[in-house]
Amino acid sequence: MSSDGRRRISLGDFRHEALSETSSTNSECLARARAGDGGNLWVTAERQTGGRGRRGRLWVSERGNLYASLLLIDPAPMERLGSLPLAIAVAVHQAIRRVLPLGAEPLEVKWPNDILIGRKKTCGILVEGEGLPDGRYALIVGIGINISVMPDNPLYPVTCLRQQGSAASPEELFAHLFAATAEVLEIWDQGHGISEITALWRGIACGIGEKITVNLPDRSISGQFAGIDDNGLLMLDTGAGRIMPIAAGDVFFG
Repeated sequence: MSSDGRRRISLGDFRHEALSETSSTNSECLARARAGDGGNLWVTAERQTGGRGRRGRLWVSERGNLYASLLLIDPAPMERLGSLPLAIAVAVHQAIRRVLPLGAEPLEVKWPNDILIGRKKTCGILVEGEGLPDGRYALIVGIGINISVMPDNPLYPVTCLRQQGSAASPEELFAHLFAATAEVLEIWDQGHGISEITALWRGIACGIGEKITVNLPDRSISGQFAGIDDNGLLMLDTGAGRIMPIAAGDVFFG
């Protein structure tokens, strides 16, 4: 318990259920939440038959990669949930760092939470939420990490841990992810630790100061990536001294 009465999270607060196959680990977590699960539950699967990414995109989910989702119940007040994806990205970066050899290409985070190795995507994170009938709020963090399998026709350049010289198994990588997420969520502290999280995120960010294009649902905007603000919004310098904050979008470099 912290000095202001908030309960501190710890590694022992989390549970893990490993499945051979499921449609989607995110969907499995949501079903558990609707059935009354108390949260802090990890669900992993060796294979997903209906994995999905942002905006409903298909997420290739063959055996050999890590597919994991974390169910959190009421992790923070709604106004502080916006920084959670940054915290998760920091945790995933830490977990992958622990299994990469020293000679691997640079490991970075692309806003808000794609993990890149040598500017090639190796991990996607999908955060979904739903209000439950009993008044609780379920938040699910889905994480797919390319270990030995990659999509055939990606939107972005992609890589996998095997290409980077890592021999880690999905089980070994998940053990690191399990521990790193508990550590980072303790720092995040229900959103109260956002300043420390944003500092950690900036230290591993990809492309700050570079020209980027952000694809929004209705248009594309180009400018210089000026970093993130203290709430995790992307700050796009569109020229003439104008900084545009962006809450969600797909970022492309160059």
